[in-house]
Parts: sequence; structure tokens; C-alpha cells
Amino acid sequence: MASLSDSERLRMLQPPSGRVRCVLDTDTYNEIDDQFAIVQMLLSSDRLDLQAIYAAPFFLAPFFPTDDRSESPGHGMELSHEEIFRVLGRMQVRPEGLVFRGVTDYVGPEKTVREAPAVDDLIARARVSSREDPLYVVAIAAISNVASALIKAPDISDKIVVVWLAGNALEWPDTNEFNLCQDVGGSQVILDSGVALVLLPCLGVVSHLVSTVPEIERHVEPYGDIGQFLAESFKELSGGRVGWSKQLWDMAPVAWLLNPEWCETVVTHTPMLTDQSTWSVDRTRHLMRYAYRIHRDPIFRDFFTKLKEKYS
Repeated sequence: MASLSDSERLRMLQPPSGRVRCVLDTDTYNEIDDQFAIVQMLLSSDRLDLQAIYAAPFFLAPFFPTDDRSESPGHGMELSHEEIFRVLGRMQVRPEGLVFRGVTDYVGPEKTVREAPAVDDLIARARVSSREDPLYVVAIAAISNVASALIKAPDISDKIVVVWLAGNALEWPDTNEFNLCQDVGGSQVILDSGVALVLLPCLGVVSHLVSTVPEIERHVEPYGDIGQFLAESFKELSGGRVGWSKQLWDMAPVAWLLNPEWCETVVTHTPMLTDQSTWSVDRTRHLMRYAYRIHRDPIFRDFFTKLKEKYS
């Protein structure tokens, strides 16, 4: 556990002011929403100082047997690493010194440290941070990179704030959500480490963050190579279905850093995660900040406006 007092933890859990030093942990090839999150962060450099992007592992087959996008967690990480380069290339952003390969396997029930350049980079950046000036870790994937860093270097647990998209709402019947369930052991590490945590759950909260093909065609596709790239991916996923909409889940943690009023939160006790991927309650546990409502419209308005201003 981090040696944070209640008052120190509450101070670290306050929404940050000024320009925010942050890193992004992303399984970019797994979905289409990671790409939107990367773009929004890079378009918001007046508010976000994005210092590193970490490729995270993913493996879909155990959850979606017909999906063959990755052959293993490590293969998923490599695919994500390549996709990050494609996104940055379309924005003419140089990847050198910015993008790092992540772990090739999950932390798992044994809570095993997995070595990777991303793990070491996170530790190094955290160690030059402090409780008064923490590093914000925007985590929108299986949490294996971050969990490995915390196991390997527990001294960083009071120098970072993890803003994590994971699980479902605390009152939801289950928490069988992809980011959380891929690496239950790693998820338990985060929840039990005492690290300052902002949790944005998927079903019941961030599931409100949806867009449609007509909206993307009008407000994204006309603007630059990156707009066309995002729109093509979005439309391909739609398959021409009528009345279809898609959650862009991964934009939510970015939105909380940009403007906390877009993601309404409360401070509550961190839940326990069982081995069966269910929430368990213990009111004596340390506090976290928990999102219970997402304001969809200003989040997308911010994204559309910045994209248009940059690429008109």
C-alpha cells in the first residue's frame, strides 16, 4: 500500500489544475476508440503534456472466439504499437522517444512482473514526480503495464494518479468488462496497491459516450488525413447497419483530465475485485474517485472543434 494519508489521497484525487503531465497506456489496435483518445490528447496540448504512449497487450479470442485480430497478448501489443505509429504518422507527430512497447503477457493471478520498455519508462517518469506534482497515467487497456510497474517499483505508488477505464458500474450485475477481465490479477494489483485512482466504469456510465456514422462523416471525415482515417475505421465497423451507434469508450478518461465537469464523480471506497471478476464491498478500504455520469455532448464538441481548427 502507498503511504498516503487520507488528506494526501484526497488532495491527489482532486481534478488537476493547469497543464497536466501525463502518459497514455493503450491497446490501440483492439478497437477504434483508442485512436480517438490519442488524437484528442494530441490536439489538447495546451492542457495535456503527453509525455509517452505505451502499447498495451490484448487478446480477444478467449472472450470473442470468432475474433482473430491477435494471436496472443504479445501479438496484440505489437499490433497496437504499429497502430500508434499509423495514428501519429497521419498527424505528422514523430514517435521517437514518445512511443514504447509494453509487456507481452498479463500479470496474472501470480501477480508476476512483466518486463518491457514501457514499464521502465513509467517507473522513471514517476520517480521524478511527487505527491504535489503527480504523473497522470491514462489507462484505457488491460492494466498489465501499470501493474507491472507498481509491483516492480512500489515506491511510485504515491507519485502517480491512475485514470482508468475499466469494469462496469459498481451497482451493475457483473463487471465482466474487457479491460478488467483480461488481466484480473493486474486489476487486483491496481485496486489493492493504494495508488490514487480515478475509475471510469464502462456499462452504466461511459456507455453513454456514443456517436453515429452521420455525425462522424460530418464532423471528423473532412479534416485531415487523421480525420479520414478515423472515419473510415468507424464506418467499416458499422457494416452499413441502420440505426447503429458506437461507444467511443476511451475518450472518457481523457475528458476527465480536460474538464472534470464533463465526467461527474464522487469519492468513495475502492472496491475489492474477486477472482471471479465481481465487485466486493469493504468500507474500510482506501478512497478513490469514481465517475457516475458522463456528459456526452461537450466531450464530442471539444473533439470536433479542435479537429476542425487544426485541419481546416
